[in-house]
Amino acid sequence: MRLFELLLFLSNIGLFALTVLLKKGRRKISVFVASGIATLLLVIHSTVEGYRVQLFFLYCITIIFLAISGYSYFKKNVQKKIPRFMLGSANTAIALMLVVTAGLMYAFPVFKLPEPTGEFKVGTQTYHFVDTEREEIFDEARDGKRELMVQVWYPAQAGTGKYAPFISNPQILRYMAGNYGLPGFTLQHLKYVSSHAYSGAEVSSAQTSYPLILANPGFGSSRFLHTSQAENLASHGYIVAVIDHTYNTFATEFPDGRITTSTTNDLFSPDHDYRTESGNRDKLGKVLTDDVAFTLDQFELIQSGQIPSHLKGRIDLGHVGVFGHSIGGATAYDATYDPRITVGIDLDGALYRLREREGLRKPFLFMNSQSEFERLKMVKDNHAYTEAELKRMGNTREWMDQVTEDKKVELERMRETVDVGGQFLYIDNTEHLNFTDVQLISPIFKMLGVTGKIAPERVNSVINAYMLDFFDIYLKNQGGILMKGPDSRFPEVKFVTSLL
Repeated sequence: MRLFELLLFLSNIGLFALTVLLKKGRRKISVFVASGIATLLLVIHSTVEGYRVQLFFLYCITIIFLAISGYSYFKKNVQKKIPRFMLGSANTAIALMLVVTAGLMYAFPVFKLPEPTGEFKVGTQTYHFVDTEREEIFDEARDGKRELMVQVWYPAQAGTGKYAPFISNPQILRYMAGNYGLPGFTLQHLKYVSSHAYSGAEVSSAQTSYPLILANPGFGSSRFLHTSQAENLASHGYIVAVIDHTYNTFATEFPDGRITTSTTNDLFSPDHDYRTESGNRDKLGKVLTDDVAFTLDQFELIQSGQIPSHLKGRIDLGHVGVFGHSIGGATAYDATYDPRITVGIDLDGALYRLREREGLRKPFLFMNSQSEFERLKMVKDNHAYTEAELKRMGNTREWMDQVTEDKKVELERMRETVDVGGQFLYIDNTEHLNFTDVQLISPIFKMLGVTGKIAPERVNSVINAYMLDFFDIYLKNQGGILMKGPDSRFPEVKFVTSLL
């Protein structure tokens, strides 16, 4: 919570207490002075920290107190006594507004991203890539080529100035709010959240080059929601490029001001036909995998200097990794078949294109939520769903039979992969969105069960530690301690490779 908005809130509680508890003779000057202090805090808060809609009632209370106390203090004539029921109603309304404000401040904090744990400062830069070889298939209104926005985090020289904002363009926040079923204005305060990266900083000279990691957000997500993971890896000596897969994000802004939103949900059948949805998931997956290959092509051009960038000559293209969340995790798996990619990590993502080829024969880490692990275990144990379970899930038996069939193939693909140096683990008390920065935005997500019972900061540190350890093994030939098995420092992590 920001300092001046907290002081403003506390000053208004004090004001309210003065009006209720002090006798009339002492109240006038005390309330006048206190309302002046509150107004000063309001000015400082709005100037230094910036106003936000969640504090609307607080701003109103401050101005009302100033107006009433000023009028009362400077007016010479004796005022008529205000009826008790009117005072009671006013006090009740103010108390309710303070309670609502406290709830909104708790539910929508201006949070701080976790500090990166590595020794490097972090820089960031965004690239616009156009694939002239591919037509865009997810926007019927435009006849154009596939375009991508890719944000890169990298080890930097000591930065100067302010950190880059968490969200580069506040205009996309209304789309983000809509994606989570919230009113468009709800998340506007996120424009005040800062990252730990410096825009356009010089690449660190500590090493001649750094391994490259390509990252993929999930369906309806965004590159911004993997900022803490990217920053942490960059602070440990990696160049991390997070791809906004156009039309699969809640919003992507292009340099010319265009903002695209998610349209890939149109691929999924409204009649709940799993065969159609499974086929369309493969269709979408093919595009996402091609995005990764194309992005890697562009970094080869950056490395050679054919695309101007201060990353020229600093990318270790002999050591390339990939990770992703949800369908982005499946993208990471599928993209790792590319001979240029050494290693990958799937964060809670169900695989696609399962029947097109044999299991991946490269080191790969499957890191799941507890809920996803339990679903996979039910498949492994040949769980027979009861009618009550099917009704609760809103699925037919035919649907679940088809899902189970695909999941069995998925488990077989996972087994083939971990047999050549991979791992399969889950994190206790986690849900699907614990693998993104969504978990940091609001405690409401935990209350709704969208994220798990584990503290967001804790699960963030666990995920970062295991991702770093796995990449360090195969991209830097170091580390590997955490991959050896259970560690007392991380009791939440459960190794379940034997299940496969």
